[in-house]
Amino acid sequence: MLSFDAPTADAAWLLAAAALKERSLLPKQNGRGGSTTELLHVTIQIHNPRQRWVISREPALSVAFAIVEVIGILNGRRDARYLNFFNPIVPRFAGSGTEYHGAYGHRLRVQAGFDQLQRASDALTANPDGRQVVFQIWDAGIDFPLHDGTPVAEDIPCNICSMLKVRDGKLEWSQIMRSNDLFRGLPYNIVQFTTLQEVIAGWIGAEPGTYTHFADSLHVYDDNARDAFESSGIQFPESTDSLALPKNIADPIWGEMNRRIDILVSKDLSPQEYRAIARIDNAPQSFSNLMAVVAADAARRKGCVDGVRDALSECRSAVLQKLWDRWQARRASVNHFRDAT
Repeated sequence: MLSFDAPTADAAWLLAAAALKERSLLPKQNGRGGSTTELLHVTIQIHNPRQRWVISREPALSVAFAIVEVIGILNGRRDARYLNFFNPIVPRFAGSGTEYHGAYGHRLRVQAGFDQLQRASDALTANPDGRQVVFQIWDAGIDFPLHDGTPVAEDIPCNICSMLKVRDGKLEWSQIMRSNDLFRGLPYNIVQFTTLQEVIAGWIGAEPGTYTHFADSLHVYDDNARDAFESSGIQFPESTDSLALPKNIADPIWGEMNRRIDILVSKDLSPQEYRAIARIDNAPQSFSNLMAVVAADAARRKGCVDGVRDALSECRSAVLQKLWDRWQARRASVNHFRDAT
């Protein structure tokens, strides 16, 4: 079993990319998107999960889309429209319906018949020594392939489950994946689940501990391999933002961010309105930093150049500003149609 340990998501991702590059001349493994280079049974450990951004990926990831996914998960969503607005190629991979079969937020907060996040918070607060908190995402009843191996839906969850434990005042998180695309999926998965880790740590009064990510198949498709293998370490400032708050304070903020996403998707706004949506009063600046990037991307997609500028003026995070700049540089390059547009 291969293991890649690093303080940050970026450093761990680069280690995994280097290992896949070393094996790129070995026999290929077919995937639903074509031929892949694959590593089986891979563990990735990130010791400072707040440093969750894979910043070295070339071309750069869509920072706004990553944030929007997290907001949707925390609000239990499975509808497609808002995701498709911020990433129009999602239907190519997840289907063209109005809802996504495998949406993580719906599965975590609704589908089990109870809110798994709420139950985990209650259980770990009452019994921090417990070993029974497991978030169930993959569901055999609706996800298992048919007898002939045909998928039952286009959007089958790659994430199987999450296992949470509190040790030495820190929330340790293990994420189990049946299949993980190094290039398209892994950078976004890390953002999703390290954010959940930090948010739930805030709910229970703990600090985020180590994030451990197990991919039973870590792979890169041939059409993304050159970009992945040529990615290299980029010097970025360390993120100092915190998203850890008590649940009674955090929930209304994430709910308000969710409401604002629907406004951004459904309405044409003035530059001043984009700026107002970016700023979240009565919340730590870290939340406005996230919302500013989302509002800026919505303004860009609707052709409001001044709205982009005004929204970004509310972002005080050097990391998010750099990620945005890299995303914009990517869009200006000839390769920007390879992933999220």
